[in-house]
Amino acid sequence: MKCVLIVAMDKARGIGRNNDLMWHLPNDMKFFKETTVGHAVVMGRKNFESIPEKYRPLPNRENIILTRNKAFLAKNCSVLNSVQELVELKKQESDKTLFIIGGGEIYKLALNENLIDEMLITHVNDDYGADTFFPSFELCDWSVKTLLVQERDDRHKSSYSIVKYVHK
Repeated sequence: MKCVLIVAMDKARGIGRNNDLMWHLPNDMKFFKETTVGHAVVMGRKNFESIPEKYRPLPNRENIILTRNKAFLAKNCSVLNSVQELVELKKQESDKTLFIIGGGEIYKLALNENLIDEMLITHVNDDYGADTFFPSFELCDWSVKTLLVQERDDRHKSSYSIVKYVHK
């Protein structure tokens, strides 16, 4: 099973503040949805709880929550309690892709465990004063291709680019 990390971060590598998104970028949200629909999404408990109730679990995707809380349950979701369970899940043969969608600790775990085959990173061209950040990684380990550039417009307060990183 291919494992793809998908994230949006600002110029300071910020990915969230007060357990919430910091921007409204409709075309990036559309990209996220179109990319992940029909696949599995893996997120931490706090990230899951930050999704407005009417949108969770994320529709038309297998929702997997990674938490140390063994008592945690979420309707219509799978719950994993260790990164080892995630490693085992990745080993399964499947035509689905496993998308790591956050938050910060989950990204860090996935990168540290070398689970990630690709990263889709939306680089937002502003600084939003985040309190949660994307972990650093060695750029030399990845081949890089820009997929899309969105200029600032009436629907997008910030310009951004979506970049695909493939592990070498």
